[in-house]
Amino acid sequence: MSRLPTIPRRWLILLAVILAFLPVVIDMTILHIAVPSLTLALGASATEVLWIIDIYPLLMAGLLVPMGTLADRVGNRRVLLGGLVVFGLASLLAAFAPTPALLIGARVLLALGGSMIVPCVLGIIRRTFEDERERALALGLWGTVGAAGGALGPLIGGVLLEHFWWGSAFFVNVPIMLGVVPLVFLLLPRSEVTTPGTWTPGQALLLIGGMLGLVYGIKAAVGGTQPLSVALPVALLGAALLGLFARLQLRAMTPILDLALFSRPAILAGIIMATLASGALAGVELTLAQELQYVLGKTPLQAGIFMIPIMVAAALGGPVAGHLSHRYGLRLVASASLAVSAGALAWLAMADFHHPGVGVPALLALLGLALSIGLTASSIAIMSSVAPSEGAAAGSLEATAYELGTGLGITLFGVFMSRVFRHSLTLDPELATPLAERASRSIGDSYVIAESLAAPQARALVEAAKAAFSATHSLLLMSAAALLAVVAILVCRLLRGYQTHFQNL
Repeated sequence: MSRLPTIPRRWLILLAVILAFLPVVIDMTILHIAVPSLTLALGASATEVLWIIDIYPLLMAGLLVPMGTLADRVGNRRVLLGGLVVFGLASLLAAFAPTPALLIGARVLLALGGSMIVPCVLGIIRRTFEDERERALALGLWGTVGAAGGALGPLIGGVLLEHFWWGSAFFVNVPIMLGVVPLVFLLLPRSEVTTPGTWTPGQALLLIGGMLGLVYGIKAAVGGTQPLSVALPVALLGAALLGLFARLQLRAMTPILDLALFSRPAILAGIIMATLASGALAGVELTLAQELQYVLGKTPLQAGIFMIPIMVAAALGGPVAGHLSHRYGLRLVASASLAVSAGALAWLAMADFHHPGVGVPALLALLGLALSIGLTASSIAIMSSVAPSEGAAAGSLEATAYELGTGLGITLFGVFMSRVFRHSLTLDPELATPLAERASRSIGDSYVIAESLAAPQARALVEAAKAAFSATHSLLLMSAAALLAVVAILVCRLLRGYQTHFQNL
């Protein structure tokens, strides 16, 4: 009797780290579909909702690089296992948070755990796969999970919210972590080559403080949550801390972050592409999730099903990205995929979501496929431009770009949406001023206020809110399309001298 073929250990390791990464990436988008339910259940204001969504990618942006360099110093296995435990406990706390403030606190812990997991996953892939083509395939599969997992989040959220309370969107992570931790513990090698040098907590805190200060200052200024007299000094303090951190890195014999990485065109192009593309995509997903539920009256499950084409197409894009990049060159694949994404969004901006037909699902599929191919090609270029011992640090830069883009994208889209909504909303003159003020902040606030009104007045407020929100739809999608078109041109220019075949440094 012939024996069954044995799966090489490196592919089992890939399976383990991808399973570890899946809950983190799903958590980035699963909350989008739960926003209406969460808003009503906790009575959260528009500002609180933005922070519940935004605090996760904001903190991840500050924590990823320090955690990535820590993993290169002490070992990916140890940091990954610690991150999985923290993420599981934080998910449990978030699921049963009774107030918006406590939910925001739980999201802080989720960001800490996620920041320990993501760079380790990319670092382990870089160390495990030395062959260029195998590495491209492995990163393509990772990219599939990243793109499809993000799109899968709304569907999973919709299924859970159809049968359970909003906290189930977080509780689902707990059993996953209970299964993944033993798998990672058993499969990952206990000994690994680490980067020489020390990990200086003081310099790491400088980086974290600088990132948080700069990003928060920008968010507060743009969002109008703080006066410029507060937001501007915070942003300047963050920039000063980052400048001091950079100065220390240039002088250090073994820096926490090798700033020379930014001089490599592929890495720089990948970071820019990831930041702007993920920001546009996050804003678009949040906008669609709210329009489908608030305006079109779909349930969370129906809204999740509506977004399935993005998920399915994204799953196809990752595995073929490596092949396309080898055959046609990274520059063409990356820039063309962004251009196609921009075209799909522009077309969606003019589409009628009340009567989607075949056109809207086809455009959503095209968007998911193009972005998946482009972002996976970017990951391949970044990870192939560093030595194995720099894998977690390079991976943390890429992940930081995703998180920073997501956080700023949600903020900018949220602010833009709020301002257009406020100007477009026509309120009943008899509505009390305090109620009218809150109702004009967002469509979610309008629904919350409507619950406290008599039936005729509540109905009028809801219809007015729907009309006002629909007025923002085309503007938001067209803005995202223009942003991706600009990124396509920029990436094409940056990769002008990049070689067709991947490099091993």
